Amino acid sequence: MGNVVFINGEFYEKEDAKISVFDKGFLYGDGVFEGIRAYDGKIFKLDEHIDRMFEGAKAIMLEPPYTKQEIKSIIIDTCRKNDVKDAYIRPVLSRGIGDLGLNPFLSKKASFVVIVDKLVMYPEEIYTNGMSVIVASTVRNSTNALPPMIKSLNYLNNILAKIEAVNADVFEAVMLNEDGFVAECTGDNIFIVKNGVLITPPKEAGILVGITRNEVIKIAKKNGIPFEERLFSKMDLYVADEIFLTGTGAEVVPVTKVDKRTIGDGKPGKITTFILEEYRKLTKSEGVPIR
Repeated sequence: MGNVVFINGEFYEKEDAKISVFDKGFLYGDGVFEGIRAYDGKIFKLDEHIDRMFEGAKAIMLEPPYTKQEIKSIIIDTCRKNDVKDAYIRPVLSRGIGDLGLNPFLSKKASFVVIVDKLVMYPEEIYTNGMSVIVASTVRNSTNALPPMIKSLNYLNNILAKIEAVNADVFEAVMLNEDGFVAECTGDNIFIVKNGVLITPPKEAGILVGITRNEVIKIAKKNGIPFEERLFSKMDLYVADEIFLTGTGAEVVPVTKVDKRTIGDGKPGKITTFILEEYRKLTKSEGVPIR
């Protein structure tokens, strides 16, 4: 079997994979999701992703229909049925079928979906030459409104900033928080290097704490790279020595221009290149076997 999707206990061919129009995930973006990668037959950081999904579900009072272990088994089984070695995995947990009203507790059972597909975020030359980004005018959601640390199905805030990136003919847009500090990009966390120090915004800046972000921090600390979590501004981006983005799909991608301002010497920096190499080593050496 190939190209199949898991939906609420059954497997369906891609063209037959459907959910109800009364599902609250479709109607209101009421749910959480994860993006997970498989490399050479092993699922990378599966436990960490499922832990984060369950934390997000708890935060919005959404009861998963399966245990963590059952969800891990479902993900592995879906990968097997799709006969993949390298893949992007999308588990989606939504509130489930209800009425047209806002009351989430009228939905009696959550829906759970697993999609396995290929995802190519950026062309390989981007990792060699770096990418250009812009700073979006769309401000990141307030942590007091829709907490960005919940990876919810409501991604309209990110999409509005992504529209700005597409209209500017670049891949990504950096989002500032309501206080004017750098938060993250539309789908990636962000790091800068200044005078040999690696810096990334803290959780309080209004970020989704990324799994890849955490691994990069571990790599830096393990290899003696000075590291800080602190707030910084758009101006700090412009004058940084190096910038890179991190995410499950993106991995570690160098940024060489921000708002048409050249970063460093216009090439991926030494720390960026080192961390990308170390991260890719990690993805090849760790993971939960599919077979």
